[in-house]
Amino acid sequence: MLTMPGILWLASYPKSGNTWMRAFLANLILDAREPLPLKRIGEICPSEPAETWFRPLSERPVDQLSAKEIAGLRSKAQERVVSLNKNVVPMKTHSYFGEDYGHPIFSMSATFGAIYIIRDPRDVVLSAADHFGKTLDEMIVMMANPAGLGAAMPGTIVHEFLSSWSNHVESWTKWNHPGIYTVRYEDLLADPLDQFGRVARRFGISNDQTCIERAVEHAAFKQLKKLESDEGFIERSLHSEQFFRSGRAGGWREKLSAQQARQIELDHGVQMKRFGYL
Repeated sequence: MLTMPGILWLASYPKSGNTWMRAFLANLILDAREPLPLKRIGEICPSEPAETWFRPLSERPVDQLSAKEIAGLRSKAQERVVSLNKNVVPMKTHSYFGEDYGHPIFSMSATFGAIYIIRDPRDVVLSAADHFGKTLDEMIVMMANPAGLGAAMPGTIVHEFLSSWSNHVESWTKWNHPGIYTVRYEDLLADPLDQFGRVARRFGISNDQTCIERAVEHAAFKQLKKLESDEGFIERSLHSEQFFRSGRAGGWREKLSAQQARQIELDHGVQMKRFGYL
């Protein structure tokens, strides 16, 4: 079991499989005998931009702070997370690995390691457009914007600095560091037991194959989709009918025009080639 204090970042561009990874880890860490309710996933693997981490650091309400002020508090908020816990905290982030308003987005003193999940941007655009309430063409533009932000939700979460899809991927994967592990969404789909098992063993979460198998079953896409149907999911966007949509790879071939697919490939070809998408 994890013992060294720090944050294990579960990082990805939005709609790339982050919640799937969180569901697996939450079920594994608790060794759940039944699939965990979706609300428990957020308790075990919380979100970095949640306002709750920032509130004790400001005399003013967090939703009244500027984006620059939030950027200045981010490292302190992460260090507060670690100070409140005796163990490693798996924590979701969609932020670019770099700086925001001249401040580091991630505190290295608060960091244990990172799992970076990458997905074909041609599939990301389909799911992200639904999530952000944009047309496909608008989402293609957003994914190419180096100044791209994830919108804050006053009272709930602060903004995240996404940058472009390519910048996001490069920022997390350019480091040859044993503490950062990159996994492709498509490989998770192809062999979830093998891929999730590698994650569990690499970070010392569990070597128990039976526990890993059970957690993989509890986090299966069909299971998560059923849980959302039964109990709802607080992380569902107001723009979307459901958070867990299709969970497929390659759906872009049916949904994108040739011109749209080509534009994504022009925008992100370098990183797509690095990870076998071209």
